[in-house]
Amino acid sequence: MKLPFAGRLLAVAMFAAVTAVMPLSAAYAQTPEKPKVALVMKSLANEFFLTMEDGAKAYQKEHATDFDLISNGIKDESDTSAQIRIVEQMIVSKVDALVIAPADSKALVPVLKKATDAGIKVVNIDNQLDPDVLKSKSLMIPFVGPDNRKGAELVGDYLAKQLKSGDEVGIIEGVPTTTNAQQRTAGFKDAMDKAQMKVVSVQSGNWEIDKGNAVASAMLNEYPNLKALLAGNDSMALGAVSAVRAAGKAGKVMV
Repeated sequence: MKLPFAGRLLAVAMFAAVTAVMPLSAAYAQTPEKPKVALVMKSLANEFFLTMEDGAKAYQKEHATDFDLISNGIKDESDTSAQIRIVEQMIVSKVDALVIAPADSKALVPVLKKATDAGIKVVNIDNQLDPDVLKSKSLMIPFVGPDNRKGAELVGDYLAKQLKSGDEVGIIEGVPTTTNAQQRTAGFKDAMDKAQMKVVSVQSGNWEIDKGNAVASAMLNEYPNLKALLAGNDSMALGAVSAVRAAGKAGKVMV
């Protein structure tokens, strides 16, 4: 089974988590229980995280004798409190490893500190935890994920070839307190600066279709000369496409 990128990324993280706990389980071979690995994601309304979950389940199915999988997610991309509660539940459940896509790069660190103090191996995916906050807690949590800034810059470079110097561009970013949102916005700006485009607005779409649609609509109204919208993820891009069509600007404003 060939998994899409999100699924392959998650499989790598699952392998790292299982590998970290396997020596411990082997040392206590008299205990029949397999290691328990918890997957804690952001919004399961987002196709990206559903694909991640599929990747985790596929990997676990192929390694069913090695570990058990518990997968969880939140309803809203920005519901940090709900995700913290899930991690706390996983600590109480005494999972052996935890793979997490944090809803907030800073706010999740304290509860992940509790998890590591409880002996749980933690692997960070998708949105990187804030290095300075980790350092303040004396935490070393491995990250499995792409170079978000470089990836966004490449997207911006492609867009710049379709536009001309001085054209107006809007950026729809994800949750502002997440590292991947910050890095993608920075990458978009890197590309726009190189091409001498004019970034007229940067607003958060919270990674969601509806919010992305609302932000795009507002930008289109405020900046009638807008030539393109750069969105930090596919959900917000879909919302932006709908906004462009509703404004009668299909073919005139790129997304």
